[in-house]
Amino acid sequence: MKICNYNKLDESFFSKIEFENISSVNEIINDVRKNGDKAIRKYTKNFGDGDIKKFRLTDEEIKEAIANVDKKTIDTIKFAIKNVKEFAKAQLNSIKEIEVNINGNTLGHKIIPIDSVGCYIPGGNYPLPSSAIMTIVPAKAAGVKRVIAMSPKIQDVTVAAAYYAGADEIYRIGGVQAVAAMAYGSETIKKVNKIVGPGNKFVTSAKKQVFGECGIDFLAGPSEVLIVADNNANPDFIASDLLAQCEHDKDARAFLICFSSEFAKKVDKKAKEYLKTLKTKEIAQVSYDKSIAVIVNSIEQAIELSNKKAPEHLELCLENAQNIMKFTNYGSLFIGNYSAEVFGDYVSGTNHTLPTNQVAKYSGGLSVFDYFKIQTYQIINKNSIKETALNASRLAEKEGLFAHKLAADVRIK
Repeated sequence: MKICNYNKLDESFFSKIEFENISSVNEIINDVRKNGDKAIRKYTKNFGDGDIKKFRLTDEEIKEAIANVDKKTIDTIKFAIKNVKEFAKAQLNSIKEIEVNINGNTLGHKIIPIDSVGCYIPGGNYPLPSSAIMTIVPAKAAGVKRVIAMSPKIQDVTVAAAYYAGADEIYRIGGVQAVAAMAYGSETIKKVNKIVGPGNKFVTSAKKQVFGECGIDFLAGPSEVLIVADNNANPDFIASDLLAQCEHDKDARAFLICFSSEFAKKVDKKAKEYLKTLKTKEIAQVSYDKSIAVIVNSIEQAIELSNKKAPEHLELCLENAQNIMKFTNYGSLFIGNYSAEVFGDYVSGTNHTLPTNQVAKYSGGLSVFDYFKIQTYQIINKNSIKETALNASRLAEKEGLFAHKLAADVRIK
């Protein structure tokens, strides 16, 4: 990990990943759009996911997969689902349908679940049953009728997580072809209205290209964590949290903001000790070597850097709690030495599908709110229409839209 001072920090610290359209991604999408199942099967085989005859898992295959998972793991999956569901329902209860009277007219909004959602569950470096939980549970809590799960080389534990989370259909497909199948459908796969879930740069590029045909959650790049720690924080905790992020993949990023080089060196020393025996060292080491610790002179500098960086995960290991509200840009916030990011990844209840690449400057993470639409309505009262219509007519005339003016005027008469 590189250690540098605040005044030596250059703009590369704030660099973003540009999600360009990848030509090969476009070719795959167009092929799937044109040739359906045949193209899906071709790319699934070409990219090493096997020669798959049937994409969707049968009820018997799901039962068999669940039977292969040990009871402790099933109990852990159910524990995580319970907490994520409880938080999602609490979020849902925080927003209500409304109806108000304005100028004699009735206006309101309704909360309407999206009809169908596709959940992409990565399965490249590791099986990620947690991503099945995080994407499917809030969808069902929101009332989505059809939720499908897609994952490459899907393992039994992921099948179990998707099933208990409430997936209506589970498919053994991944990559760009899975995104294209969800967006456009095929002979055996019905298209969805929205695609959610993390993925590699090819999956992310595919989501970008199909946006408009269907909705997406957001474009997420490599995973990232930023930890702001004072000198009273626990170096062992911080070192392990940095490595937990680094082991995701070689492009993952971990950042530390602290107030002394001595503290940064303690964290770095401990991280290197952990790396000696870490089973995922091959990946974590590469990412950790690219990570940065920044020494700041004040909490104000720490807040400035954090808000400008807008990390996916922000950990605040600070004794001075009054500064917490000044941190405003993050995917999810972890407050205190015991609030490890890993708990949010798995079981605490908040969602781990989060914005990266500074998207947190304008968007939060995946939540129950992403699975429904807030749609407005109005009932214009005949007895109080005059003032509404006259003002609409004047604005229409100013804009030069005379059919608009007519539509208002005829109602006054």
